[in-house]
Amino acid sequence: MNALFSYGTLQQPQVQLDTFGRLLEGQKDTLIGYNLGEVKITDQAVIKSSGKEYHPILIKSEHEQDTVDGTVFLITDAELQQADDYEVDDYQRVKAQLASGKTCWIYAAAK
Repeated sequence: MNALFSYGTLQQPQVQLDTFGRLLEGQKDTLIGYNLGEVKITDQAVIKSSGKEYHPILIKSEHEQDTVDGTVFLITDAELQQADDYEVDDYQRVKAQLASGKTCWIYAAAK
């Protein structure tokens, strides 16, 4: 199983159903060393699923006091690939450490 930290639209029930075919159960946690920005989405399927033209995006910070709250979901390898397919090219999947000490995947700004 893969730990995936979500801070945005992957927490929405409709996005989970569209992306994974099921609702996910997760635990609250906090990502350290990131801020939230915003990105304009142009992929119509993603906009239809989320209902939003602008999505939050993680931006790496140099300061540990910068944090982002979210939810950690445990998903399969196949579901991780489905999450990759959902996220547009503005995002890249990278490993990160959470306040709980857990390591997980996150989707952060690609640039």
